Amino acid sequence: MYCADIGGSFVKLGIADKPGEMRSLGQVPNPTRDWPALVSLLREFTASAPPGMPLAISIAGPVDPVTHVVPLANIPCADGRRLGPELEVLLDRPVLVANDADCFALAEAMLGSGKGHPVVFGIILGTGVGGGLVANGRLVRGAGGITGEWGHGPIQPRMLSDGTRIEPFRCGCGRMGCTDAFGSARGLEKTHVALGCEPADSRAIIDAWQTGQPEAARSVRAYVEMLAGPLGLAINLTGASVVPVGGGLGGSAPLLAALNAELAPRIFHKGAPILVPATHGNMAGLLGASLLGSGAL
Repeated sequence: MYCADIGGSFVKLGIADKPGEMRSLGQVPNPTRDWPALVSLLREFTASAPPGMPLAISIAGPVDPVTHVVPLANIPCADGRRLGPELEVLLDRPVLVANDADCFALAEAMLGSGKGHPVVFGIILGTGVGGGLVANGRLVRGAGGITGEWGHGPIQPRMLSDGTRIEPFRCGCGRMGCTDAFGSARGLEKTHVALGCEPADSRAIIDAWQTGQPEAARSVRAYVEMLAGPLGLAINLTGASVVPVGGGLGGSAPLLAALNAELAPRIFHKGAPILVPATHGNMAGLLGASLLGSGAL
């Protein structure tokens, strides 16, 4: 199966000789505002594929399973299109499309750190906050294709346990106080500034925390406390026994340890730390896409 992971900046390409076994072909810039160029890129990529072989796509946006419409704020040329059906006509082959966080969750549930668990809630902590839900080896997709999207909802606390007040941040969706606005890498940076610190990159804040810098430690503590509430709620709602974490912040083992400690009294599931590092990193989108045609969707 030919697979593409279409993000806001790049399109990753690969070929799966069987589901879950990926030959990466690298990545190319995404012509985000040029629909003919994007179609041409995918047509050239699939030109050598046998007739009738599907193209499976992981993409940075929710996919409505009924209408097939994909709202893509970061890919304007494809925004609002019935992406799968349109590409099927233009490429003359079956096209399967799923959200990138869903593909991430599917890859981790079937081939990664969630393997063997009946319910896997995969989350992204990076440029944004996203998630996907897999139950008994199948991707769960709700109304409008929205499932596991815990990043939105105005639930940012105004006061932390130490009495510190932080006014809710405005989210890219237009609402105030969404988890995406404070749980992303940019959210950690906003929290740092809101606590009176000089602006700093999220990686620098994490590094400073690890070296014992008090201001960074306070910012990370605030971030962990704010995030643990909505994350604990999502875990209790889904019944997940493991939560693979991807994205830039998800790669910090000390941050995951701090989140696990804060989550422990908030969730009913007891046992091993529930947050675990993702196994497949940047390949998860492609690997998840390769599973789409194998009955996991």
